[in-house]
Amino acid sequence: MIRRTLAAALLVLLAAGCGGGSAVSDYGKVVKGAKGATVRVEVRSGQRFSLSVPENASVGDSWDLVEVPDAKVASFISEEHESDGGGPGSGGTTYFVFNGKQPGTTEIRLRDCWRCGQDKTPTTEESKRQSGEAIFAVTVVGAR
Repeated sequence: MIRRTLAAALLVLLAAGCGGGSAVSDYGKVVKGAKGATVRVEVRSGQRFSLSVPENASVGDSWDLVEVPDAKVASFISEEHESDGGGPGSGGTTYFVFNGKQPGTTEIRLRDCWRCGQDKTPTTEESKRQSGEAIFAVTVVGAR
């Protein structure tokens, strides 16, 4: 009976841990980017890093990874969102989390399709003007 109770309690704890919150708790080295900007990033092999962009879904921001980078150089782990905590409509930050792999270079492009809807295509002239990319030129160097 104690085993069943213990097993049931463990299942409840595991299920509770899977629901809310981030998939990762360590963003590693955080590098900020913005629409229209190119940022250089240097990390070591095996180092976790995150590319962050300001977002506010309530005004229409919708950031996506344009394409997965060269997996030999950097592997994609997850996309995370954190609110600024100022209540509804206050915005926050989106983090695209990666791991540095083998030495080399790759380009990571993040796209904000502003008020685009499900098809991820700007439908109005304003949406076309407000949409844009943040580009990160990533260099992975050997472990030191």
